[in-house]
Amino acid sequence: MTSNNTETPFLDLPQALVEEMLAKCGPLGEDMARNFREINEKRDDFRKILDDEGLLQKDSELLMTRTSPTTCGVDGAFAIERLLSTDMIATAAVAVEGLTPPSEDRHWPEPHHLCHVDSIPHSDATSLILRAIMICRELELAESAPHDVIMIDGSLSTPLIYLNMALNRKDDVTDRLTSILEAILEDSLNKYKKILESKRSDQIYAGLPKYTTKKEISDNILKIKDQEDRGLLSFILESSEFIGPLPIEPPKQPYHITHAPSEYKGLVDNVIMHLNEVQIMYYRPYLHMPALRLEIPKSIASNSQRLSILCESLKIQCGVPAIIEPFPLYLADRMVKHLGTALPAIRRSTTQEIALKWEENLGNMYLAMHGYRTERG
Repeated sequence: MTSNNTETPFLDLPQALVEEMLAKCGPLGEDMARNFREINEKRDDFRKILDDEGLLQKDSELLMTRTSPTTCGVDGAFAIERLLSTDMIATAAVAVEGLTPPSEDRHWPEPHHLCHVDSIPHSDATSLILRAIMICRELELAESAPHDVIMIDGSLSTPLIYLNMALNRKDDVTDRLTSILEAILEDSLNKYKKILESKRSDQIYAGLPKYTTKKEISDNILKIKDQEDRGLLSFILESSEFIGPLPIEPPKQPYHITHAPSEYKGLVDNVIMHLNEVQIMYYRPYLHMPALRLEIPKSIASNSQRLSILCESLKIQCGVPAIIEPFPLYLADRMVKHLGTALPAIRRSTTQEIALKWEENLGNMYLAMHGYRTERG
């Protein structure tokens, strides 16, 4: 059994394997350092290209009247405890209020959440359905948040992708699980559309993916291969600098939801239309932060006042040097990612409840409730 103790990461590995892995640290470090040096040596050239294109800007040119915006971050997770005879599942979304400016009252003294825990038959499609339910709950929390700026962990295209993958496999899981997704699908699509439209002038939505492979800047403007934008621009941008807004790169395959109910076709088409209009920014509020990729609706990207409020909120929420992402997203991530740790504990508690009322031989029941592994996402 693998140890969860991060202070002894090699405890359960064979000594020879550990020694071989550690021996590769030297060549690995040299290779990575070579890559970093190449970027650093060309940094001034890259900055000149971006400046000549009129893309390299300071937030002082954008920030207008200080508004002290309130902020919240939304994130989600799911977990599957694989048992002998069934699967125990959980999905949750959490919205956490950020650092509140002194001039503002707190909207949410406590984090808001939505969750579901159940047991269902084995299926390799379960994770796809759970991921879609999770993202629907995130959309629900984000759309209902009363804050000025709502930060969503991940890309704004992620909900559509997850929903499409789930609807393609909904017949491969139990009807009980499918019915949960179907019951919230229309409402979730409507909330998704509202987020992508962002008509309200007093609310700003932004998607902030932590891990991204996008190369709009590196490929199309800097003409450098094998470098994704966020990592590259973290070397290039100085504190308080940003690039954009720019049109988002179209996907290799057009956005679609293949098996959406026919009555939702107009709604899905509307979502896809707004999704194709999403724009991107890269912003580095402080030197202790990497460049942040921001995906924002067109109505926000075209309004300098709303961009000013967005940048001000990031300045407020990124001021803690020990945290390299906006504070509410950091808190939401820390909270919700413990779902996978909590599920085995729920299984053990459930086993005890069953045992108290079990009248037959306990052996088979305990075997049926044995957990083999916990999958999470």
